[in-house]
Amino acid sequence: MTRRFRYGAEDGFLKGRSTMLPTFCLFLISVAQVGPDKAPLRAEAAQASRDWPSFRGDARLTGVSAGRLPERLSLRWTFRAPEAITSTAAIVDGVVYVGCDDGALYALSLADGAVRWTYATSNAIRSSPAVHRGVVYFGNDDGELHAVDAARGEKRWMYKTDGEIISSVNVGSSNTSGAKDGEPSAGRDALLFFGSYDDHLYALRVADGSLAWKYQTAGRVHGTPSVVGDRVLVAGCDELLHVVASADGKVVRTVSLGSMSGASAAAADGRAYAGTYGNQVVAVDVGAGRTVWTFEDQERPFPFLSSAAVTDKAVIVGGRDKRVRALSIADGKPLWEVVTGGRVDGSPVVCGTRVYVGSGDGNVYALDVGSGREVWRYESGAGVSASPAIGGNRLVIGNEDGTLLCFGEAAAAREGAGKE
Repeated sequence: MTRRFRYGAEDGFLKGRSTMLPTFCLFLISVAQVGPDKAPLRAEAAQASRDWPSFRGDARLTGVSAGRLPERLSLRWTFRAPEAITSTAAIVDGVVYVGCDDGALYALSLADGAVRWTYATSNAIRSSPAVHRGVVYFGNDDGELHAVDAARGEKRWMYKTDGEIISSVNVGSSNTSGAKDGEPSAGRDALLFFGSYDDHLYALRVADGSLAWKYQTAGRVHGTPSVVGDRVLVAGCDELLHVVASADGKVVRTVSLGSMSGASAAAADGRAYAGTYGNQVVAVDVGAGRTVWTFEDQERPFPFLSSAAVTDKAVIVGGRDKRVRALSIADGKPLWEVVTGGRVDGSPVVCGTRVYVGSGDGNVYALDVGSGREVWRYESGAGVSASPAIGGNRLVIGNEDGTLLCFGEAAAAREGAGKE
């Protein structure tokens, strides 16, 4: 097995990632309320269930959870893997699925972290698993897309591409008639969409992993495609947002992002939102094929590798300038920003009135969604570049020391709830 200690590739994507950051270091957070609108930002969850079946939680990659978390999170359990965990977990039916740089996919009990099964591949798994109808789908650094039985951890099939697969799988359909927006097809028309470093966006048939179509871009596809109705949207290293027909892979339109992107484009109300390596967050009108607004901090020009969470009022995104920002969904103007002690390459998740996100400083933060005020933090002991997964009333996230952490209601509170 080839051991790799970078997160991206030679072109600079997340190059030089530190896997051992200082432990027990506390960093000051500063919060700036820079926008006049201080009303709470209401999260409209597109997520159909209270599980977290895939990266960003739903087909449109909005990063908004329909689940619930306690007011104050307590550590319930940890699981130690041999190498870094930069893959974001999936949570379905009480089981956590997560990939590791050791090349293994782990299935753990959400209740106590006990290992259900382990599935070994040939190289690091940085793709986040997606669970659909009893099967787990994920890619690895050898360009393999694996389909594994969710209950038993047995191989269903494998498809090989010619480049690393960092992108996660999204599920859609070649036939969207009668389907609700954002809800993947469960039938024979279901397709798996993902990108590869071989410059292609792929669509595979769920049943057997056979190729339905592939669409060539002019650069590596690092981010996860979003699915909206009969359209697949993907931001690429070729500086374009590609809008592709889900049925046949034919291009509908492309829109310039101004720079290459390693983020996943979140889609909401006819727009797509993506960060770029050109230090901007871009909002695109997908139907019109034009840029609506761009955000760039002129004083701190740093890339955005984080994928945005989108509420009815804000686009919330992390940056390599160590900040988490909320931008007005209408015009991209800053609403608030929070300074952490490290790069924020992981993607924020909104649950209720809070934003949860990890940082390269080793902390996992909970912020008030309306003001950015810090309401909770946990020091994990190593940098966090994975994103939170929220399901079953718990939050699960990994760090670069190979520790997977699960947070939920304090055990004593749970025991007391059943007593009179």
